Amino acid sequence: MISQDARRYKPHPQSRLLGYALWLPRGRVTESAGLNLKGTRGTMASTESLLFTTLGAHSDPDNSEMELDCQFNEEFKFILLPVTYAVVFLLGLGLNALTIWLFLFRLRPWDATATYMFHLALSDTLYVLSLPTLVYYYAARNHWPFGTGLCKFIRFLFYWNLYCSVLFLTCISVHRYLGICHPLRALRWGRPRLAGLLCLAVWLVVAGCLVPNLFFVTTSPKGDTILCHDTTRPEEFDHYVHFSSAVMGLLFGVPCLVTLVCYGRMAQRLYRPLPGATQSSSRLRSLRTIAVVLTVFAICFVPFHITRTMYYLARLLEADCRVLNIVNLVYKVTRPLASANSCLDPVLYLLTGEKYRRQLQRLCRGRRLRPPRTASSLVLVSLPKDSSCRWTAASQDSGCPTPRAGSL
Repeated sequence: MISQDARRYKPHPQSRLLGYALWLPRGRVTESAGLNLKGTRGTMASTESLLFTTLGAHSDPDNSEMELDCQFNEEFKFILLPVTYAVVFLLGLGLNALTIWLFLFRLRPWDATATYMFHLALSDTLYVLSLPTLVYYYAARNHWPFGTGLCKFIRFLFYWNLYCSVLFLTCISVHRYLGICHPLRALRWGRPRLAGLLCLAVWLVVAGCLVPNLFFVTTSPKGDTILCHDTTRPEEFDHYVHFSSAVMGLLFGVPCLVTLVCYGRMAQRLYRPLPGATQSSSRLRSLRTIAVVLTVFAICFVPFHITRTMYYLARLLEADCRVLNIVNLVYKVTRPLASANSCLDPVLYLLTGEKYRRQLQRLCRGRRLRPPRTASSLVLVSLPKDSSCRWTAASQDSGCPTPRAGSL
């Protein structure tokens, strides 16, 4: 069994002069032995340097928390993250602020879908408001001057928005599934008041699940800079991975599976031939909604969770330094994608909400906005209140009224 100290390495003081990063074991090789690299020992040191040299020559202080003291080349991060976070901030704030204004003043009263979409836009807005601090942090090369409390809150806000967005999209998916496959149940379970209570439950459940993250995340000094850890200290990393995996399975794995099942059943139902042009138009809008939501999952959520899991496993299993660099590179590239959902969610409102699109067009043309006449701006399928018929193939030939296609 190799001791913990035997697995820790520190950079050789002369490695900068040699042009590469040489790492020597702490407590196993003396300082004088490292300085006299001659003959055979010089060859061994060169071999060792090849084993522990990373893809670049500079380490990233943000990864000083790693138990495997592997030097990372993350110069790309100091350009990629500030630029992408700045773009997401500008686009996300503008689009979501406009969306919230339209929902509050031009699209009331809401139906269930509009309620979910409003809370989704609110979640995205809260997140993008936190991005300027991260833009500064990465532009300043991992220097956090804003205090430990704000560091905890910003890291908390990222995952709060991420998983609230996942659950709100899942709520929209379930609501559409009920409206298409079980329209009578949708009348009972698709009430706006119930949707509002469900949204409140989403906010509280996600916040409760992420409370331990406030204790894990912290700051630590590193030379002249202060790090704001994305995970936690090295000695607590194992516990953090267990916590993060449980949260991912509960708040991402289960909702993702529910969304896929709902849209799979919806696709089966929508591809059945139905009479009438109105039904065809409604099916087209519903299929468009399926495509948008699945695109958000495929681009924003799935790559981030896969690469983050690979990154955590590579650290836990003490993978080779080169492997760690590759996994870390891919993981850091997908982090902006997870933030991009704040910009992609408004596309969902634009493509699926007819009244939303109409009000937005009026605003862009400078015409006076008028509140919608109907109570629902984003309804999918509605039935007459006195309807006791079940929407089946048999009901088309009976005297029962067929469902009316709404705005979605």
